Amino acid sequence: MSVPAPEDSAAAEAREDAMPWSRLDRRMLLVHPVTEVVRLLPVLVVSLVVGSTSGNHLWSAIVLAVVVAAAIARWVTTGYRLGPVHVQLRTGVLQKKVLSIPRGRIRSVDVQAGPLHRLLGLAVLTVGTGRHAGKGETFELNALDARVVPALREELLATAVAPPSDPAAGGDVPAPPERELARVDPAWVRYAPFTLTGLAVVGAAAGLLGQSGAAGAVASSAVVDDTYRRVVSLGVVAAVSIAVVAALVVSSAIAAARYLLVYGNLRVTDDGERLRVEHGVLSTRHASFDRARLRGASIRRPLLLRLAGGARLDAVMTGVSASEHESSLILPPAPRAAVTSTAATLLPDAADAATAPLTAHGPVARRRRLTRALLPVAAALAATAGYAVSGRAVPTWAWIVLGLVAVAAIALALDRYAALGHRVRPGLLVTEHGSLDRRRVVLDARGVVAWTVRQTFFQRRAGVATLVAATAAGTGAYRVLDVPVDRAWAIAEAAAPGATDVWGCDR
Repeated sequence: MSVPAPEDSAAAEAREDAMPWSRLDRRMLLVHPVTEVVRLLPVLVVSLVVGSTSGNHLWSAIVLAVVVAAAIARWVTTGYRLGPVHVQLRTGVLQKKVLSIPRGRIRSVDVQAGPLHRLLGLAVLTVGTGRHAGKGETFELNALDARVVPALREELLATAVAPPSDPAAGGDVPAPPERELARVDPAWVRYAPFTLTGLAVVGAAAGLLGQSGAAGAVASSAVVDDTYRRVVSLGVVAAVSIAVVAALVVSSAIAAARYLLVYGNLRVTDDGERLRVEHGVLSTRHASFDRARLRGASIRRPLLLRLAGGARLDAVMTGVSASEHESSLILPPAPRAAVTSTAATLLPDAADAATAPLTAHGPVARRRRLTRALLPVAAALAATAGYAVSGRAVPTWAWIVLGLVAVAAIALALDRYAALGHRVRPGLLVTEHGSLDRRRVVLDARGVVAWTVRQTFFQRRAGVATLVAATAAGTGAYRVLDVPVDRAWAIAEAAAPGATDVWGCDR
């Protein structure tokens, strides 16, 4: 499959309008019915029950025929056109819709393939523009022949005409060599239990059992009933302990299995023009990003993962939303040393930014964190004391719990302050904050489009402010929290010299 070189002219648009529409691969006629059956599984179950109770299985046949017909109609009415000016996707059975994206707006191209797609030699290609895509606004070609997708991906990312040949060298400029930035180590699976993935899956499964009514049948089974009686006979403390340990073991096993399946074979490469991330065992994903749009990196260290010595690395990329699930992923939970090393290789101009010490924000910022952490504890303590003064007995364990909560709140506040800081130099801003979800962002200040200094009522009284760097990359805004107000604009000026000249005064 050949894609015309990107152009922007009236003649190119005229040629594009004359181009025929292409259809998805015919093998999708085998995939679409399966996906439709899965999507409409509740309807099929109801029709099967109705047919079984009435003795008339025609209902099941009718529903199945409708599903297959809908899948065929979806394939017939879906077309795409990859022109020199736009990429276009035409969909809709009853209501036609054409999604058109200018070639210059393409920011990323993702390639995914589930087990059924891989079995049939197909792949799903998704074009990203960096904007949040609503329902029906995702440019997704599901699916194409997997053999043509890699070349198609590179051609779609080439939003500019290829560089001319070098006459002095006597030929074309050779492509830069590809280097490997990171490769997954199977031993990294030890960090999977320190994420919330396993607990989320267990919770979702429990909710599904409860809604379907199967929970009652499982609970009343002889095996579960016998196990419950044995555990309860050991005492409340032992029963709760066994339940907690069992939940942790099951959730850890699920998290580890998901980690191996989703992030297995992960490889991050860079050829100087394209940053590529590929991973997956059963379902594969290949993401390609324009290296010129890289604006920094985000190192996340949630509390549990941090205690285990791990971290996660995401790219701050123009046109790639950090809110989209795993769209900006570079490294999954991995050793912190591997994450910081990859970040240093990814950002050679800021090689030490991932580990360098930061400038603290002073005693006022520490006091604010202690105050916010202890206010709820103080309120609970006052309520308990009022209860005791009224003549009612307060159990000893309640005071012990309040004391432990107060100690935990102080520890959390001090940990939040320990993470709070920034580092700045011309063209670079580093900011870090958080405890439960600690995050350090290394940001190329040349990509910042606006600087804002914000103050809440309490910040004004405390003499601190929040500096916000707005950018078209990542989350769209990165904050330097509770910095002394007299230093806020100085930080912006140090990161982007001349950024505050518009006010014509010294801020």
